[in-house]
Amino acid sequence: MPVKFSIIGGAGFRAQYFLRIAQTMPERFQVSGMVVRDESKGQAMEKEWGISAYRSLELLLKSESPDFIVVSVSGSEGMSYLLRLAELGIPALSETPPASDLQGLELLYDKLTVTGARIQVAEQYHLHPIQEARLALINSGRLGKITETTVSISHLYHGVSLIRKMLGISFEEVRIRAMRFESSWVGGPTRSGPPLEDKMIPSQRDLAWLDFGDRLGIYDFTKDQHRSWTRSNHLSVRGERGEIFDKRVLIQQDTTVPIELELKRMNKGELENPEGYFLKGIICGEQWLYENPFAPARLYDDEIAIASCLQKMADYVRGGPEFYSLAEASQDYYLGMMIEKAIQTGETIIAPQQRWACQ
Repeated sequence: MPVKFSIIGGAGFRAQYFLRIAQTMPERFQVSGMVVRDESKGQAMEKEWGISAYRSLELLLKSESPDFIVVSVSGSEGMSYLLRLAELGIPALSETPPASDLQGLELLYDKLTVTGARIQVAEQYHLHPIQEARLALINSGRLGKITETTVSISHLYHGVSLIRKMLGISFEEVRIRAMRFESSWVGGPTRSGPPLEDKMIPSQRDLAWLDFGDRLGIYDFTKDQHRSWTRSNHLSVRGERGEIFDKRVLIQQDTTVPIELELKRMNKGELENPEGYFLKGIICGEQWLYENPFAPARLYDDEIAIASCLQKMADYVRGGPEFYSLAEASQDYYLGMMIEKAIQTGETIIAPQQRWACQ
């Protein structure tokens, strides 16, 4: 039986991921109405997607009975919706970030987490197939204790989320040093699409070192890097017995014999394979580290990750475990703000535990 969810902010860029995923897999997900305050946008969304659009949450709830609601609006707007849904006892899947500043994060913790509101956050980067494969290898113990990671994937709280996941960090105190390097590069794709002309634009590369005492996270990101045609994403993990460097895996076995492996994507539909084109999974040597739970649906990696958020939220509202709590989201956004502060001040910032660490 498909899970039913509604969307607040259905006309936004991020909300349309959820619509596409539900359209692709109707046997799993069903969109039960959207809140789109602008009437003309709402009518356009109804025409495009065939889903009812309402001008307010109250109007939506008069006609729809979702299992949970996706809140896909800005942090400042989202906070008021999250508080209202908690009052109504409706589970919420919040887009990132859940609030726009530290005061908002503290308010949400006091009003929602402490009172037991059912809320999770749609942070998808650690659910990308390649990250799931890397985490599976880390959790196998073959690399030994993990001590370092370098993440050059996405900005601030998204990057911090991956750092914490790779290092096995929760809410520990951290010392942060950071810097910004400015140069020029050729303008490439943005959220609006491919470049319309060839021109040089300013570039800002942010670097930060997050020292957790026995573990080190290195954050490295240039704006729009994840969309760029001329800059590569990168992630490495170092443990006592070996490392992951992007797709390459190096391990020294306890026999002292070294091995070199590869994280290899396995796609169906290539060459003479007639099964349809989709990601089957990721294999390392003889071991499957990741198998796509949504195969044979034709989703790209970011959609697979967001579909994982939806499925995990469906499991959560049916009594399953948390998968990315408001406390985790708050920690990542808080550390992202501390990285920015370290860049601006040039000082070493000590980020102590916050109130949500005691959950």
